[in-house]
Parts: sequence; C-alpha cells; structure tokens
Amino acid sequence: MRRVRAEQVTGSITYHGEGPVWSHRWGGLRFVDMLAGDVLSLRDDGGVDRRHVGAIAAALRPRRGGGAVIGVERGFALEGPDGALTVLPEVWSDEGVRMNDGGCDPDGRFYCGSMAYDKAQGAGSLYRLDPDRSVHRILGDVTISNGLEWTPDGRRAYYNDTPTHTVSVFDYDTDAGLTGRRPLVRLPHDGNPDGLTVDAEGCVWTALYGGSAVHRYTPDGTLDAVVEVPARQVTACTFGGRDLDLLYVTTSREDLPEGEDPLAGSVFAASVGVRGLPAREFAG
Repeated sequence: MRRVRAEQVTGSITYHGEGPVWSHRWGGLRFVDMLAGDVLSLRDDGGVDRRHVGAIAAALRPRRGGGAVIGVERGFALEGPDGALTVLPEVWSDEGVRMNDGGCDPDGRFYCGSMAYDKAQGAGSLYRLDPDRSVHRILGDVTISNGLEWTPDGRRAYYNDTPTHTVSVFDYDTDAGLTGRRPLVRLPHDGNPDGLTVDAEGCVWTALYGGSAVHRYTPDGTLDAVVEVPARQVTACTFGGRDLDLLYVTTSREDLPEGEDPLAGSVFAASVGVRGLPAREFAG
C-alpha cells in the first residue's frame, strides 16, 4: 500500500474549507469556505480571492457556457460567464437544514445533498438541478450528504453519507438515474468519510474527517493508497494541475479550540502517481 504525505499549499485561510474543483474554465482551483458563504479561487502566486455568495456556499461545478452552478443554503445559484449571480427559488423553507456537498452527472445535471445544522439523523436529502432549472428530490433519509462522483465510464457513482461510515456505490444511467445503492467499503467506527473524487483508473479517493488522511479504494473496495494530511479534519479532495496529477485536499478548523491543530483550514496537495478526470460540467 502506497503512503504519500500532502504538502501545505495555503495558510489556514478557511474556517470550514470544502468542495475543491479544478477547471480550465476558471484557470485553476476553486473551493468554498462553506459556513462563511464564500467561494475561493487559488491564484498562481498562491494567494486566494474570495467571493461571498450567501449564508452558505456548499458546493460548485463549472457550467458549460461559462461561470458556475453553486449549492447555497437552501437551494441553488447560477454564476454567469460575466460573474453575475442569480439565486434560484428556495427548494425548502426549513431554516434548520442546509446544503452540504454535490457534483455533476455525465448528463450535465447538478446534484447537491443537504443536512440539518444539528446533524439530526435522516433530516437531509439529495437533490438534482436539471438544465431547465427544475429540481428533483433523488434520495431521502440522509444525515450528512457528502461526496458524490461518477466513474470514468459514467455507469456508476460513489457517495458518502458520513455517519454511516460507508462509501456507497450506485448504478447510473440517464433515464433511471441512481439505482442499486450498496456498500463499497465499511470503515471503522472512527472513519468518517467526507468529500470524495474519482481518478482516471476508476478508483475512489475519500477524505476522512477526523482521520488526517485521504484513502484510495479500488473498485472492489481494497484500500491501496493513503495520503497523510497534517491536519485532522480533512473534508474533501480533487485532482488538479495542468495534467490533473495533483490531489488537492481541503481541511476544516470548525469547532477547534484556539491554537489546536494549527494547519487546519489550509489547502494541501500531493503527487499521487495517478491522474484525475476533468470536472464534469452543468449543462444549464
């Protein structure tokens, strides 16, 4: 089993860093400071630009025509090619529930899952925003809806509901959507699977919140690589760089006492010997 140590790329700049995505349309890496409601862009000089989009900035993906689709507190927003932001109608009214993480399917539809602020069991759902701006509830009885990404052939998708300590896999096709949910791997009780990504070989990389690591699992559920991260609350990961051969990792300092885990809230990167997939884009 390979072990690699991630290196720090930014300072401790986020309270709850999440959702990294690399896109040539943006010229690099974007991620969110979720609970601050900010989308961050990593500059070539290592600096970071911020844009406030609402009370929550949950997840984002590029749009095929330019700009981005963004999961916000209780729904979705669209950033145009000119940067103009359009917030779509709220999907629900319960102020105790917020969006959390998401991704795009091979057909250009954007999914984002929710959770209760108090993490109440089963209070969350997984929603899909179609290019015509219609919204569909895909999955219910979710507690902390997290990473979602498709395999290179688009026929399967990996998904994390964090408190289950399980990386799940679905079958996928355009008409039926996500079906046949089943466990890929069950983690130890202290293994908290958070955001995830999939590489060009079809293996899934999942961040371990509280575990100071990202794990790579093969399609049969075998653990074959570990990225060690010098911060405990590891939230999400994505491939980036010119050749998509760097694994970028976000971390959080949510609820940490002052001075504890000093690198928490930083972005890290590691060369892991495999390439990722280009970010799937929203068709709307």
